[in-house]
Amino acid sequence: MKTINKLMILAIVLVLNACGTTAKFPVSKIAPAAEIVVKKKMDAHKNINIELTAKHLTSPDRLSPPGKNYNLWIVTKDENIKNVGQLNIKNAKKSKFKTTTAFDFNEIFITVENRGNLMKPTGTEICRTKI
Repeated sequence: MKTINKLMILAIVLVLNACGTTAKFPVSKIAPAAEIVVKKKMDAHKNINIELTAKHLTSPDRLSPPGKNYNLWIVTKDENIKNVGQLNIKNAKKSKFKTTTAFDFNEIFITVENRGNLMKPTGTEICRTKI
């Protein structure tokens, strides 16, 4: 009986740890076919794991104005904007992006840029969501 109770408690803890917050980006006026979902999850070291999945997102050079890449930005809890990486589009069907950051955030957005290592967004914003 004790073994069953311990297993049930372990299962509950695993399920709670596996939970993260998921948000779907609204339809973009610039890339309306894109379906973008982001998942935010805290790890054991209190870092934030970000996993973004984009379906049907066109290559940035086909946009107006065109760009060279998509940059992913977060708005931290203290209202700072941080560049967390670039979303590489290999094909329009499905692209994934995963990263870890020490900064907790409540908003995330994507811009089309001509450079990847920017400190502040300068290009056109594709879409934004709160999470």
